[in-house]
Amino acid sequence: MAVLNFKLLLLFMIILSIFICSLATKSFSTESFLKCFSSHVQQNSNHDPVSSEIILTKNSSSYSSVLQSSIRNERFLRSPSPLKPEIILTPFHESHVQAAVVCSVQHDLQIRVRSGGHDYEGLSYISDHISPFMIIDLVNFRSIRVSIEKEVAFVEAGASLGELYYKIAEKSRVHGFPAGSCPTVCHAPTYTIYVGERLRRRGPGRHLTYLLNLILKKF
Repeated sequence: MAVLNFKLLLLFMIILSIFICSLATKSFSTESFLKCFSSHVQQNSNHDPVSSEIILTKNSSSYSSVLQSSIRNERFLRSPSPLKPEIILTPFHESHVQAAVVCSVQHDLQIRVRSGGHDYEGLSYISDHISPFMIIDLVNFRSIRVSIEKEVAFVEAGASLGELYYKIAEKSRVHGFPAGSCPTVCHAPTYTIYVGERLRRRGPGRHLTYLLNLILKKF
């Protein structure tokens, strides 16, 4: 009898959770968000109108493939999240990120930022809460410029450590950057770093110790 009661309680909790999530999802208007996003980008950028290739909804054909593209923890591939993102944005210009932040505030949409695939906890692409959210995937922001003469490198947010190490090695056989051994780790901000000789791999603060400049934008 106790086992039966427990199963009934568990079933009730699952149904209640699905019902609450459905209510939260219905409160978000995808069409309204897309209009806001397109309008804001056109007002603040000289680029062409927003393409369906950079902003994906649950009805987009490539939605699932982009969502799963950089997931390293197979647990989240086998067990679907209770709440998947309403929108996946893969911006290629700063104005796209600015528009996403502004319109997310207006539509009460939470934001998850994904700059690589090293997030084994899934905090950048899933949610256990009932609030709708979107992913800003910085996969297109991966430019790296290395100046050995000035001993600095300009690194965009989507570039991985493996790519950074490779770019430095192309320019010099003696310079390096101490930031760990996992090639899938990406950089959260876009910044300028110090590139030097004989740097310690695990120095104080690791790669933040060598941070020279951080780019911040107004919204």
